[in-house]
Amino acid sequence: MAKMTLEALRAFVAREFPQMADEFHIEAIAPMRVRVSMVPGDKHLRPGATVSGPTIFGLADCSVYFALLAMIGPEALAVTTSGSIDFMRKPLVGQDLVADVTLLKVGRVLAVGDVAVHSRGSEDLVARATFTYSIPPKV
Repeated sequence: MAKMTLEALRAFVAREFPQMADEFHIEAIAPMRVRVSMVPGDKHLRPGATVSGPTIFGLADCSVYFALLAMIGPEALAVTTSGSIDFMRKPLVGQDLVADVTLLKVGRVLAVGDVAVHSRGSEDLVARATFTYSIPPKV
């Protein structure tokens, strides 16, 4: 069961990470899953008019963070311990990027999530990523 509602998660991100609140839109949460989107703008582009790798990586990383928070509650100090990404194709021009996260494991101290990133309206993967997060100990 998720420990945070969609509204509570959005409010937490807006309060604790206002720099991300306008960047990423948390669309849906479900047990061990989340969907997050972003609208790439000019600042996210690289030469060749495509979305930069760091932008896609950031979307994937933050999406796993949001999924983890939904499951464990508002733990601002959960941190990425590792991440890897495979870029597969250029995103569609002018389309939102959508990250679908599946948490594979949420343990006492570590969580692992898998992310599929695609352009809205297409099922073709733009990127696939895996992240591990460290969960702070309860005091």
